[in-house]
Amino acid sequence: MRELILLAALLAAGPASAAVPSIAPDDGRQWLAGDHHVHSEWSVDWDRSTTPPTPIRGGDSSYTRSRNAVQAQAFGLRWVVHTDHGGPGHSAVTRDHAYPALLQARADVPGLIQFNGMEFDVPAGEHASLIIAPGPDERDQLVTVEREFSRGEPLVEGSRDTQQDMLAALSHLGTLSPLPLMLINHPSRTATGVGQWGEVTPQELRSWHDAAPQVLVGMEGAPGHQATRDERGLYRNGAAPTFGGFDQMTATVGGVWDQMLAEGRRFWVTASSDSHVNQRDGGSDFDPGEYSKTYVWARPVADDVLDGLRGGRTFAVTGDLIDALDLQVQADDGSGPVGRMGDTLPMKRGARMRVQLRVHQPTVANAVGQRPALQHLQLIVGSPGDGGPQMLTRRFTAADWQRDGQWYSVTWTLPVPANGGFVRARGSNTAEPTPLADLKGEDPWQDLWFYANPVFIDTVPR
Repeated sequence: MRELILLAALLAAGPASAAVPSIAPDDGRQWLAGDHHVHSEWSVDWDRSTTPPTPIRGGDSSYTRSRNAVQAQAFGLRWVVHTDHGGPGHSAVTRDHAYPALLQARADVPGLIQFNGMEFDVPAGEHASLIIAPGPDERDQLVTVEREFSRGEPLVEGSRDTQQDMLAALSHLGTLSPLPLMLINHPSRTATGVGQWGEVTPQELRSWHDAAPQVLVGMEGAPGHQATRDERGLYRNGAAPTFGGFDQMTATVGGVWDQMLAEGRRFWVTASSDSHVNQRDGGSDFDPGEYSKTYVWARPVADDVLDGLRGGRTFAVTGDLIDALDLQVQADDGSGPVGRMGDTLPMKRGARMRVQLRVHQPTVANAVGQRPALQHLQLIVGSPGDGGPQMLTRRFTAADWQRDGQWYSVTWTLPVPANGGFVRARGSNTAEPTPLADLKGEDPWQDLWFYANPVFIDTVPR
């Protein structure tokens, strides 16, 4: 019966994406699409008439982990993280039910890299995707973290919800081997306005990153729940919406993300589905890979996918606007090394640098049968300043770029930032130079963006 269900889901999902092109150098790495935030039937509801509360299977999602894996592969994903919600005593659900379901999903869909994880109810915050490295201890590591540190695990709500609790959790995660990885989910969903923060603040992001910079490495730039046209990302406060489907911390040039990058923080952005219930079944979500993808430059093995996520060799995209990207920074005269996403490139103060962005559009239609056209590309350069990051941007349209088949290429030559800094990129199928606030009723498939993680510049004397 399970095999029939898996086959039916695969057929319903439509064709998978075509092979994604590689970029030099050739070290066996390629662009691998994935999703780090996916829910299943083990995101349970709770019968609170009992003590302790009794878990109700399928409370937040009726999908099995195998079904989610099938859908992920059908929509072109190469890796996925299963991240179910917690709650009072949920660590036992993780141990006794969710982990065996992960093993079953791996057996059912062996071609998909599947990570053990959870949507961590972080103390003093909201939620994060916690990704555990595969290995013999992967079950017990996750169970221990949930049992000892999850905000939702205790029977008494609020008893484990302080900054000190969060720092203790990060300290513990930093002792695990191999190192796990954490990404803050929908960081501005509880914000009350633009720049008016809710349960996740810039100060908290900084302190959490300081505590475990190799564990807590980024945040969802594009939150999930994008299928609802009323509240993209379920950002319910109209004064604090998403912008082009991306969180305001990411979408605002010179905003929170750029401020952290200008401080030299290796802090990355991603995109995910946060899949609970697909819109076809009456929900507000897309399946894994149906709309949002995080591409990682990695070999198709779990440890290198984690290494790519940890090292910033990633870009986030919606609607299959692009499926490969190469962002390069080099001295204008062609001398010295080339820096790519996640790299730190030493460059001489007072010299000039050449920034080149190449992106590739897919050769097949996306999940709704469209092949969205690029309208513009942007290169963004930031550097530290007294009143916040100093930002330079340059926008390119079809009149500016070179095209080779499905590859689009632009180049910008400019002075090396005197105090160092970073270079990043984004682009869209819209004509908006800056993404506009998302409005009720808009079609997410007509408002697509990609965001590339940065190359850092470290200036040295001439």
